[in-house]
Formats: sequence, structure tokens, C-alpha cells
Amino acid sequence: MSYPQFKAIGEVLQEFQVRYTEAEFVEPLSFPVSDYFRADLQLMMREGVVNNSEFAICENLIYPVLKEVWKHYRQNFILWSHQSLTFDNRLSGFPEYILARRSPLGKVVFDKPYLLLVEAKQDNFEEGWAQCLAEMIAAQKLNEAPEVTIFGIVSNGDRWQFGQLQSEVFTRNITFYTIQELDALFAAVNYLFQQCEIQLANYLAIA
Repeated sequence: MSYPQFKAIGEVLQEFQVRYTEAEFVEPLSFPVSDYFRADLQLMMREGVVNNSEFAICENLIYPVLKEVWKHYRQNFILWSHQSLTFDNRLSGFPEYILARRSPLGKVVFDKPYLLLVEAKQDNFEEGWAQCLAEMIAAQKLNEAPEVTIFGIVSNGDRWQFGQLQSEVFTRNITFYTIQELDALFAAVNYLFQQCEIQLANYLAIA
């Protein structure tokens, strides 16, 4: 079963015996958004066609935000696009984006995943979260470290929702963010990246 075959988050929770909660776990962390990025995004949203297809949404609205934050964490992480993430025949597929540890063997070697992003195709966040949670479970199993928190994002380009998987508990953040409020969105994404970096530092300290 590939990730897109999961259509409802309840299905995934039941299939893998994960408990669902909601809370405000995101603690926005200020991020310096450059004037160039703001101007370029405004130009694209005003003059370009940014949402006519799933690919356009990813390329024009989602990836630029992730990439801008990733630049500050590139020493320790690689941002992968449509990279295979397979644990077994139930958990396999190609997430839109994965933030994974930078391998000591080089940037072309896929290492432990910490954060997954799934596009909410046709604004279907229920299906998006079903796929994202399945991917988060796969990442947790591949890491073989259930104590490590796996983060997830589901976005339709405009609205961004956040979740985390800790052991056997999935928590969806109550507040969602929008690209119309750029500073708040960047601060939320930056928080997730920082938490991944903290966890990686803790892992390396005891390895």
C-alpha cells in the first residue's frame, strides 16, 4: 500500500495503533525573511500563475518557503524533493519534501528523516494528513528511534498545518498558518527546523 492510498487520518491511526491529540505545540521562532524573497513572492502571486496545478503550487509557494529556512540549517540537513521513502509494502512512496540528516557520506546519500511535507491536493487536508501521518510513521520506523519526534506539514500553498509524532501519539497543532501572513508562517516553519536540529544534536551527543 503506497501513501496516496490512505484517504482518512482515522484509517491510519487505526491501522498503526497511533493515538490522536490536538494541542498548541508550535512555538514560533522569528526568522529573517529577506526583502528580495518578499518582493519575489508578491510578484509571482500578483503576476504569475502559481496554483494552476499541484506542481505549480509546490514549485511556486511551498518549496520556496522550505528552501529559505533550510538554508540556515544546511550544515546538518538536506531538503529532499520527491525522494523515495519506503519501510515495507504498506509504507512506501514519494513524499513531496523530506528534511533529512546530512549524511557523513555526502549530500547524495539519503539519511535519517526528521520532517515530511505533503501537499493537500485539491485542498483536501483530511487526505493530506492521512498520507503525511503514514509517511511520519514510516520515518519513525526507519529511524528505529521512537523517542525522536517526527514532524509533518500539510499545505495547499496558502494554508499550512503542522503535526508531530512522538512514540505512538500524533498531535496536530491547533493553529494553522497562511502564506498571507509571511512572518508568522516562517516563524512556525523555523521552529520545526530548529527542533529537528536540537534532536540531531542530542543524538550525536550520545552516539
